[in-house]
Amino acid sequence: MRIRLGYAAEPGLHTWAFSDAPDDRRLVREVTDPATALDGKIQQHLYKCCYISVMATTASPAPDPTHHSRWRPLRLLQASMDAEIARVYAEKQIDGLRPSYVMELLRLHAEGPMTITELAASVERTHSALSQKVAAMRAAGWVRTVPGDDGRSKKVTLTDEARSVAGRLAAEWRATEAALAEIEAEIPYPLSRVVTDIERALDRKSFHDRITEKLAADPAWE
Repeated sequence: MRIRLGYAAEPGLHTWAFSDAPDDRRLVREVTDPATALDGKIQQHLYKCCYISVMATTASPAPDPTHHSRWRPLRLLQASMDAEIARVYAEKQIDGLRPSYVMELLRLHAEGPMTITELAASVERTHSALSQKVAAMRAAGWVRTVPGDDGRSKKVTLTDEARSVAGRLAAEWRATEAALAEIEAEIPYPLSRVVTDIERALDRKSFHDRITEKLAADPAWE
């Protein structure tokens, strides 16, 4: 509990008693005791200018749970590997190409122009996520939109620049898959097997149900 001095409009020496609770600002009682007043000018000054107010101390913040994450290392690992793929393209002077674009570019090269809905279904992405990616690829100069078959819809197609590097994109994809197979052969528990085992565990109980089950036991969720 902290105490602060200020000014009072009423004369008289006032003493306040407050609740012991650190976050309780209620005035419990007020006692006027002229017998305790000082003499002379100091007394008159105190009569006019002294009061006490209480400010509750600030509670300590709750610990940040984000410092603990079981899957953050996996996310960071994937980001690091994607950066290595981007480095391969940079060394080949294929600028402005993100590794995350390669699947869509290769799918369009193999199957021809598609609507965003068709492309999203083909690469198993949501329409919203794929729409944002197409906008980014268009801004980078890798795709453009053309009229659809019915004249009302639009389709996404490769630019000439994208077509000129499609063979290299396919070569990188094959090399990356071969490198991943090599890594999996060096470790006792391949990542592809991890994914399969997690999918089976989620078939037994969904991730949603597992999360809500834990939240039901946490008072902070109420």
